[in-house]
Amino acid sequence: MRNIFNLAHTDIHATAHAVLGSNMRDEAGAGQEVIYLAAGCFWGVEKALWNMPGVVTTATGYMGGHTPDPTYRQVCAHSTGHAEAVRVVFDTALTSAADLIRLFFEIHDPTQVGGQGNDIGDQYRSQIWTTTPAQLREATALRDAYQEVLSERGFGPIQTVISSAPEADSPARFWYAEDYHQQYLFKNPGGYECHARTEAGRRAGLGHQVDQWRPPAPRPRQSVPGCLDPRPAGA
Repeated sequence: MRNIFNLAHTDIHATAHAVLGSNMRDEAGAGQEVIYLAAGCFWGVEKALWNMPGVVTTATGYMGGHTPDPTYRQVCAHSTGHAEAVRVVFDTALTSAADLIRLFFEIHDPTQVGGQGNDIGDQYRSQIWTTTPAQLREATALRDAYQEVLSERGFGPIQTVISSAPEADSPARFWYAEDYHQQYLFKNPGGYECHARTEAGRRAGLGHQVDQWRPPAPRPRQSVPGCLDPRPAGA
């Protein structure tokens, strides 16, 4: 059985998005913006985002830590400070940062401490990095709106950290993950996925009351020391 840790980190050449056909490494063009989202295992987060109307491209990577150009093995060993994150480029005429942030809050449990579902570790933390002042305001306002409703329902504090994206020369910036992590669930149908948008979550958008919100239930997975088993189905 192949061990995904043995795949070379330097073999990162793909630029074409396997689902959308766009260039994963393109900068935002006219009428486009970038936002970075971390909500647990990046495989499921990326899938939820590439299915969002108005999304131009997505890519998985590592962000928010202190180690330049980290490997998956390093991130899983908790030695980098990075979170598994997804870079999203979106068309502002077709969707908005607020729409993406609503989806973000609805596909994971933002109140969980130290991980997401069965995925335990700082690399699975909940975090948003914005690239415009408007995005920062919207993210903060939405977090506060969700917190008000969740508190009324007896849930604890939202753990999501919101900040401006690091500068390009910072080790905390977004680093693209290895090629085999890009669009993983498209390449490996039936692979591990713990993100699901609940009906109650869909009603949790700005201006709506969450009456029966519950965190998405994670699917069980096997684990390996220091990280969770990322082997492709049938590998």
